[in-house]
Amino acid sequence: MNKSEFNKYIQKVIIKHMKTGKVSMNCNADQANAIIDIFLDGVLLALEEQDEISLVGFGRFYKRKMKSRQGRNPKTGETLNIPAHVQLKFFVGKKLKEACNPKSKQPIKKAKKTAL
Repeated sequence: MNKSEFNKYIQKVIIKHMKTGKVSMNCNADQANAIIDIFLDGVLLALEEQDEISLVGFGRFYKRKMKSRQGRNPKTGETLNIPAHVQLKFFVGKKLKEACNPKSKQPIKKAKKTAL
């Protein structure tokens, strides 16, 4: 899904929240894009200043320092030096995980082994 497709979902969510009284504004495509941009800019700015962002139910963004190490080019087999860097990680929250794995789906049962 790209940004313009996600924009439509943001508009639907705002309409849903308008009906419940949580939000009192209407939203067009430009406003939905602004909301997405504000969220993304906020995440980027917060991660520049902090090591972690925790959004309860959604997940946790955190930084991990990676040491420099030796790597190998798979095509040529040449040894490369990979410099130290900061890697971004994301840990999925419970609410997001449950949204992706509804309880209506039955877990896959393993076949029982029969004794010979």
